Amino acid sequence: MFIWQIDNFEYIIFLLLKISLKIMTKVLLKLAENPAPIEENTESFINSEDEKEKIEYSRLSFAIQNLIKEYKEGLKEKKEETSTLHVDEIASKVARLYEKIRKIIDWKEENLLRRNAIERILKRVLITEISSFNPFFKIKVEEISEPLILELIRGGHLPNHKIPESKTALVAQTLNKYLYLLKNAPLEKTKSLALKTKVNFYNWILEIAACEIEEILAPPFKENALINAMSQTMVEKIKVIPEEKLSPEEKFIQTYIAVHRTLFDLDDAIISYHLLQFKYKNWNSYEKQSWETLAQNILSIREEINQNLNHPLGKDFFNICEQTDTPFTLLGDILDYFRLEPNQIESILSNKEDFKKLIAYFYNQRLLTLKSRLFKIAVFSTLSVFVSNWFTFFIVEIPIANLFYEGFSPFAAAIDFIVPSLAMFILVSLIRPPSSNNLEKVIEMTSSFTFQNEKKEIYEIKPKKRKNILTQIAIYLFYILSCVISFGAIAWAFYLATIPITSVILDTIGIALNVFAALVIRNKAKEITVEEKGSFWEFLIDIFSLPVAEIGSWLANKWKEYNIVSVFFNVFIEIPFVSAIEFVENWRSFLKEKKASIH
Repeated sequence: MFIWQIDNFEYIIFLLLKISLKIMTKVLLKLAENPAPIEENTESFINSEDEKEKIEYSRLSFAIQNLIKEYKEGLKEKKEETSTLHVDEIASKVARLYEKIRKIIDWKEENLLRRNAIERILKRVLITEISSFNPFFKIKVEEISEPLILELIRGGHLPNHKIPESKTALVAQTLNKYLYLLKNAPLEKTKSLALKTKVNFYNWILEIAACEIEEILAPPFKENALINAMSQTMVEKIKVIPEEKLSPEEKFIQTYIAVHRTLFDLDDAIISYHLLQFKYKNWNSYEKQSWETLAQNILSIREEINQNLNHPLGKDFFNICEQTDTPFTLLGDILDYFRLEPNQIESILSNKEDFKKLIAYFYNQRLLTLKSRLFKIAVFSTLSVFVSNWFTFFIVEIPIANLFYEGFSPFAAAIDFIVPSLAMFILVSLIRPPSSNNLEKVIEMTSSFTFQNEKKEIYEIKPKKRKNILTQIAIYLFYILSCVISFGAIAWAFYLATIPITSVILDTIGIALNVFAALVIRNKAKEITVEEKGSFWEFLIDIFSLPVAEIGSWLANKWKEYNIVSVFFNVFIEIPFVSAIEFVENWRSFLKEKKASIH
């Protein structure tokens, strides 16, 4: 009996070996006939989902692997099973109308609106904490964190009934940290222009605080994952010659900054916040001991960040990243498309045919909406200048014209309003869509960034050749001449319309701001362009528009700093308006309670 069992056992083993050999032979023959990519041959004999995922990952570059991992981890963050904050819908509608007006006045881009609102609230509610003008009215940070979030929800910057109440504690801890930095910074060591230095420092700290609060309330996990992926990719592709000119850390930082500026058009505040996180691992710590160290060195830290932001090679990194940000823009669209089914991302990206179809689809989608999005930006930027022009027209121009001149004729007044806005739309209308062969180049570049075994291109940053001093002088003289001709032509046109000389100056400034805004919009139109082919007419327009735009850029930065319309709204309108909104909300709550008590 025992011998029979052994014989049968050996026979079973023999059969199993024979079957296995047959299967292996068929598989090998199949592979020999068609040595195709792994995706066509592994599905039949890989049963483990983990093994499939590893094989799919192996085809993708390490940067894209990390991108998918970070994105899926961001989606997996469990929503807390807790009560959420909510506001009254009627009060919210009124507050949203006000925020739309502020959007025009403050001239901010879409991705800056929520953070701009947080900055405004912080400056309004913390004025007694950061100034010595009112030592009698002190506030508790714990008492302002929830009203801050509620105000953001009312204004439409955060969704109603979605923000957990537990977020208020995190916001309060963050505010405590930044207030500690404000109060304990060694500002007494600064020498010249002490008041302006303090004001600029306070603004910088509050801007960074607004960035951190925004990421607590609305974590941008997709955007941060794309920034990290593109930075990782471009660090490998950018080569600085000679290499010792930048350390590996400096090279990464300049790449990181350029990616922020090109991929999402992010401003220096959010870039500074991310650099602080990168350089100082304890920046997001809520331990007071960490705050003490940061406070002692905060001025040197700020100076270091500013040096990073204004590095001499920064423009070179920017130009390279501007040419290569399109693939990551489209990858972001793909991630959004599979937001509800993130487990499909690996298999879709690994299949080159499906991948190319998706890239082409989202490229065409962006191309279709490009004009409408640019028009929207043009409208809001033009409206902002129009509102400021209206304000200065009635508050400044008319009184001066009536006092020193003969006032405004109807024709002059119409020219004063129409020409700046008309200049904006003319410049925007000159924006051209990408060339017909751009899609092919986009697919090729995106594939090279996504897959490991694709052709890799290196982008070199070389030291600029020293130009002949006479050539440099000639170029600068031509640049100055084109600037004089441009501004002279603008001023002369206004002067011919019999506009008072003071208004001619103000209107010329308005044109400069519009030209700057139009060039910014033109840069945004390149979001899906990887190879730009300029024409002679564009070259001619650049000769006369770039000097005007450069001055417009400087004026725009000063306008943000000294925007009198914004200051007027902050002081005389926003404070009473917010109080009125809170009153309406409380009144509505009172009426609901009374209605519930009637049986």
